[in-house]
Amino acid sequence: MLQQLNPPLPMNTPKGEGFAHFLIDYGPESDLYWTVFITETGEIWTFANREVRASKNITLGRTSPSVPRQAAPARRQASEAREPGVVPFAVADGV
Repeated sequence: MLQQLNPPLPMNTPKGEGFAHFLIDYGPESDLYWTVFITETGEIWTFANREVRASKNITLGRTSPSVPRQAAPARRQASEAREPGVVPFAVADGV
């Protein structure tokens, strides 16, 4: 499911502060993903839920939200060394 956020939500990300414009939900066995437009650079990044934090909001009592860390890569590249006999799914399909 893809949900456009209206209004966009201010967020802290590993790339800096920005506004989340989209929320992507792949289902119960996956993280939520936030598509954030970074304020300083204009870059657009998608972050897993564990990588972002809501921005400071004194009215709601959120005076010092934690700084998010960039998550470790979820999977290795096909070109990286792997166990003998193990073929990545994309390579097995000829992609």
